[in-house]
Amino acid sequence: MEKNIVTAMVMATLLEAKPFVQGMYLKQTRKTPFRLFQNDNVLLIISGIGKANAAMATAYCCQKYTPLCICNLGAAGATSVGHSLGEIFHIDEIIEYDRPELKSGKPRIYKPDTLDGFRTAKLATSDRAILTPDERKEISKNADLIDMEGASVVQACRKFRTKCFMFKFVSDTPEHTSSKNIVENIRGYRDFFYEYFWDSVMPVLHSNFIKKSQKHLGFQPSE
Repeated sequence: MEKNIVTAMVMATLLEAKPFVQGMYLKQTRKTPFRLFQNDNVLLIISGIGKANAAMATAYCCQKYTPLCICNLGAAGATSVGHSLGEIFHIDEIIEYDRPELKSGKPRIYKPDTLDGFRTAKLATSDRAILTPDERKEISKNADLIDMEGASVVQACRKFRTKCFMFKFVSDTPEHTSSKNIVENIRGYRDFFYEYFWDSVMPVLHSNFIKKSQKHLGFQPSE
């Protein structure tokens, strides 16, 4: 079990993760069972698309590397026309609407950990890509964004009692109905997303959570 990792990032695809790998000077250390990139304190794991992949990758990361926190990062679709491409949100609630609770029949709701000072949004997680305007409109009654991994990342983190923070950028809106559009938009906005995370999120994460956690665990935070 490796214990030097402070922050682990779970991302679905290398398409989204490429600026993080390059910007943080992460080196590939493993290809299976998941593709891993890391430096002394940061790990990035490519989970693959979908809830099962996200849950397995997060559990693997928590058990093998015991990070202080997990950050689930990546693209998400907007459920309404009120959001623009490239907008970034800190997720404060997740609705798993396609796997309702057995007794009540209501969608399962999860609460990721949050940091102060960021614009928040509600996320819906589905195992199926939601592209049509009509489907997005229905989901917009309960969520601002939709992805295919978020709920499972939080579930796995809770099993391992690991903090989970989530940031998503808008890669498509009801006007974008093809996977080709989404890929092009991810390429167009992924660098800005990385820069935002590095410049705005990492300092807050480090000062408000990581230093306090390190002190509580009994070792001196690095400067």
